[in-house]
Amino acid sequence: MFDRASALAIDEVQKRQLESLARAGTTPQKTARKCQVILLASQGLSNHSIAQQTGLSRPTILSTRAVFTERGIEGIRKSKTRKRSRRALTPEVEQKILDTTLKTRPANATHWSVRVLASKLGVSRMLVQRVWQRYDIQPHRVEKFKISNDPKFEDKVRDVVGLYLDPPDRALVLCVDEKSQIQALDRTAPILPLRPGLPERQTHDYKRHGTTTLFAAFNILNGKVIGSCLPRHRGKEFIKFLNQLEKEVPANLDVHLILDKYSTH
Repeated sequence: MFDRASALAIDEVQKRQLESLARAGTTPQKTARKCQVILLASQGLSNHSIAQQTGLSRPTILSTRAVFTERGIEGIRKSKTRKRSRRALTPEVEQKILDTTLKTRPANATHWSVRVLASKLGVSRMLVQRVWQRYDIQPHRVEKFKISNDPKFEDKVRDVVGLYLDPPDRALVLCVDEKSQIQALDRTAPILPLRPGLPERQTHDYKRHGTTTLFAAFNILNGKVIGSCLPRHRGKEFIKFLNQLEKEVPANLDVHLILDKYSTH
């Protein structure tokens, strides 16, 4: 059995105001539910029954009754919402987050996540997120690098970068490479063009037409690409592409090609 609290005494004016507030669409939901608490309490319902009907906790109901008894409807209407205090980010906490992120790894994972690190250090995930954003830390990202053991690597880099940044007079510098094993696909029906209210549409299935190899030369000065698709990427095809370059490049310019040591080249 639950103790039945004494009925709240409210007059007709207060009752109409409470009912109006509870029904009004502009009333905050929290305020409307507290108005319902007072109206139910005025009928002599127990706090337990009111809690079941409104979905509020018993301490909230007791607090609402006390506020109404002390300050009336204005107290219900202007009740303060307790704001969550934002934990201050001290230099010590910040340094601990940085050291743990940069110098350690979690036991059963490859890298720290916001939530895992927050749980480990006993801080909020937002605190960890603030530190990571401040120092541009992204543990989930990995980039690759390669260290060359070529004793002439530095001289070669200077030659290549020098050609890009300061090409010789009356010369053209092209970056050449190829991409092999490109699937030549075609849709089973023509692509339907873009229309008002409709995007471009294409069938989900396609037909295979084997593979092709793209040979390309990139002019870094104007962004122009000279390309050619050939069925294979042997020396024969590469020479054919070089002959195409010879035809398309002005005859009065020397040509410098920058390319890797692939056997075809």
